[in-house]
Amino acid sequence: MAIVIGVVTHSLHGELFREAANTLRGVDLEWVSYDHEDEIHAKVAEFLRTTRLDGFLAGPVPYTASRELLPPGLPVGVIRSSALDLTLALYRAQERGWGRTPVSIDTFPAEAVEAVAAALELDTDAIEFLPYAPTQSVRDIVEFHRSAHRRFGGRGYVISVRAAARELLSGELPIMSGMPVPATIRTELHELALRIESERASAQRFAAGVFLISHSQDEERARIGLMNLLLNTPEFAGAWIEDRGRRGVVVFAHKALFERITRNWVAVPALAEAAAALGAQVSAGFGVGASARNCVALAEQAAARAERESEPCGYLIEDSGVIIGPMGPVRAALSYSYREHGDDVERLAKSVGLSAATVSRLAALDHELEGRAISPGELAGHLGITDQSGRRLIRTLDAGGLVSVEGTAQHHQKGRPTRLYRLRIAQALLRSSR
Repeated sequence: MAIVIGVVTHSLHGELFREAANTLRGVDLEWVSYDHEDEIHAKVAEFLRTTRLDGFLAGPVPYTASRELLPPGLPVGVIRSSALDLTLALYRAQERGWGRTPVSIDTFPAEAVEAVAAALELDTDAIEFLPYAPTQSVRDIVEFHRSAHRRFGGRGYVISVRAAARELLSGELPIMSGMPVPATIRTELHELALRIESERASAQRFAAGVFLISHSQDEERARIGLMNLLLNTPEFAGAWIEDRGRRGVVVFAHKALFERITRNWVAVPALAEAAAALGAQVSAGFGVGASARNCVALAEQAAARAERESEPCGYLIEDSGVIIGPMGPVRAALSYSYREHGDDVERLAKSVGLSAATVSRLAALDHELEGRAISPGELAGHLGITDQSGRRLIRTLDAGGLVSVEGTAQHHQKGRPTRLYRLRIAQALLRSSR
């Protein structure tokens, strides 16, 4: 499946970014274009609501404006103008007859300005620079350049990365764009794509989870109950589960599955469910290694460490030496995210002609998406079914009023847009339980 990267850029720089991206293969780019910086937050919010992304690429300004909107764990690349970009801007200024100094420069990192000044033996007293800061306004940058121009006695010129500042100063001061050249953008884009590929490969690494029962009067019965609980949990549908001794259960799966069930190694909701259902304390350990044996050994070490804590929790140990924990239990907000179905799940499943297990898995997915719209293909990917089956399922859900159409997304330049849907399983179950 192709990597999808969202790119946020000023409308004046769109062609520059497209030129930089024309050598990239196996990556689909989704574009967000803005004319004014105060548009960025709203445009990115709408973009993220309707588009599935594997990565996010932006300059410092759009990244700052949209950082709080980005999903946790989404790989991000931030394009910053480099020493090469500054050197080229200085040479372009010389070609225009402006000389190399005096000059005022904004947004470039201080180390880049200092390195170029030293390499080109520039007069540092004839250089003013203002590194990027999230709190800067365009007016602040414009006033900085005007002040520098006055200090230089009305001589010199401006190198600015900010399109809005260049627009305000155009016609007033000699100004040169300091935007990154295609090579700089291309480097960051390729690095981001490689990072995404690496994380995908890491997610497919083999992993193991060991769940240990303690403080139970009947460990054998609790172990059987724990195994049944995990087998009937939709999130573990793609895992292999088997007994592990007198009071334990071991789960084999890809690392990505454990990341989902622990909310990226933050919590282990299954521990609270086990305590409520079995009346026993359960500790969890997860191991990621080079082989099944190594994974289990690490998971057992992690579980033993978790057992030493005063409260139920989980730990992760990787063969690289990374240790994460303790991850506490968090009660699942939806009782129907498990396949021990209540009457509400059974009734809803019967009304739309689906199995209770499918409705339960859809309810868990609805909770995970937190209102984000998805395409039929994405739905199929989450449920582990074919794209054709995903489209059939969407039609069934639509007929039963369990999805709503939320617009379209164009993931490829050719072909028809993909329709997006928002799941309404949780709402339907809440209505039926009243």
